[in-house]
Amino acid sequence: MKKNTYVQFENTFFERIINQKRMEMFKLVCKKINISKINDLLDIGTTNDSKLSSSNFFCRMFNRIPRHKSISDQKINNNRFTIRFKKSITSNFSKKEINNLKSDLVISSAVIEHVGNFKNQTNKVRNMINLSKKYIMITTPNRFFPVEVHTKLPLIHWLPKKMFRKILLFLRMDYFACEKNLNLLDIIELKKILDTFSREISYKIYNIRFLGFVSNFLVICKVKKF
Repeated sequence: MKKNTYVQFENTFFERIINQKRMEMFKLVCKKINISKINDLLDIGTTNDSKLSSSNFFCRMFNRIPRHKSISDQKINNNRFTIRFKKSITSNFSKKEINNLKSDLVISSAVIEHVGNFKNQTNKVRNMINLSKKYIMITTPNRFFPVEVHTKLPLIHWLPKKMFRKILLFLRMDYFACEKNLNLLDIIELKKILDTFSREISYKIYNIRFLGFVSNFLVICKVKKF
């Protein structure tokens, strides 16, 4: 098998699994949230990448929600979004920006593991709460799934994070060796972030399984009214 044929097969194989799991999460969200009552959606981490069928998956699936907005650290050209805002989700938002972006449902799929250290991840959730009128949805891979989904490497991501990054550097995977590009969460770390905001949200974490292992976490939060 030629190398490019193998890469294409690998990408197709993993894309199929990713889409299956995201469809499972989408159906679960629709069971827990009355989507007919959602008037606007804000997607955190929108991408212009159209090569992968998993890109912006939830935005496409939530196509019955009337208004879609997006925040990304890249310029978004997709006309699907009524507001396309180029900004890092971990930075500070002005009152005007919050008022323009605030939505019934704020979603973030496979983004929180790419915003840097634990403080940045907490800031991201802080901003999502500020930008939500009703609900928040977060998905992220489970650090303790046997295969690390970005590098496709088995088990070594179970090692202490500093050791894992050193091995990635040795394997010349410099991009994913940087904490700012990949910082996987386990269930304890995820709960610690969410519990920081216990006065402002109630939440439920759902385990998404593949081959008997928890591959992803789906978080559904409800913003409390004061």
